Amino acid sequence: MTDELRLRDVVEADLEVFLAHEHDPENVRRSHFPPRERERFLTHWRERVLGDPTGLVQTVEVDGRVAGNVVAWWDGDRRFLGYVFGREFWGRGIGTRAVARFLELERHRPLHADPYVGNEGSVRLLEKLGFRRTGSTEWNGEDEHVMLVLGGPDSAA
Repeated sequence: MTDELRLRDVVEADLEVFLAHEHDPENVRRSHFPPRERERFLTHWRERVLGDPTGLVQTVEVDGRVAGNVVAWWDGDRRFLGYVFGREFWGRGIGTRAVARFLELERHRPLHADPYVGNEGSVRLLEKLGFRRTGSTEWNGEDEHVMLVLGGPDSAA
């Protein structure tokens, strides 16, 4: 394999691969995000993710195979970044390369991210790309997440 990477628009067939990634037990453990049942997942993606005209959504392909996705969306007045990759693509620098390319397309700054505190790989990836820690937050009063930001008024990025 050459690990030839490209970003492209999401097509309907990608959603089944994204669903499998969300249900991978190791992805669930690292993200601390409970997987959604199939119809709820597909409805969320079709209506909220792909149906949001302000979002930027890209499929990541490696050697012609769907490796994952990278997404930017608005939550109130803050723009967020998120991504999920299939486990077979971990540990090869693919996530870092894909997010770096995505950041060339997604020019809004500041850009926020909030990975689960136990997902050290994701935190390292974001810091490698210039995100800096700004604190932490809790989801549902129990899951601690690291808050990171790229750019902003007090940043050179």
